[in-house]
Amino acid sequence: MATNPAPSSSFNLQSILDKEKLSGTKFANWYRNLRIVLRQEKKEYVLEQPYPEDLEACAIAARRRAYEKYCNDSLDVGCLMLATMSPELQKQYEYSDAYNMIEGFHGMFENQARVERYNTSKALFLFGSKLAEGSPVSVHVIKMIDHIEELHRLGWF
Repeated sequence: MATNPAPSSSFNLQSILDKEKLSGTKFANWYRNLRIVLRQEKKEYVLEQPYPEDLEACAIAARRRAYEKYCNDSLDVGCLMLATMSPELQKQYEYSDAYNMIEGFHGMFENQARVERYNTSKALFLFGSKLAEGSPVSVHVIKMIDHIEELHRLGWF
């Protein structure tokens, strides 16, 4: 007798990660979407906890189950992350676990985000806030809104 596969969740959010692969830009958006998906899957914790050390042979059953759950969840999350990034990043992180991938990304992209935030805020507050004489106000307002939205996208506020 054939067994039916487990029913899939009718509320699957993983498709949001398929929209745009992580390629070196838009890390903040990709990371936010990843956390949303993992929160729904109840696996977000693997991004915040390093891979546990190997268990000793005499570990109690509850500890062994927790260890196996973490290992399985970390594998699932790591594969999901790899599937949603560019081939270049896949090659670089192919043998990393989820926690170490995120730590690496924070180091890699934090500087990039900081520079983008600085340049955008500089354009907004130093140069963008002055309306050139004779220029239409609507063009100036649209430019200011673009700068503000860019700062929001970069996580400034």
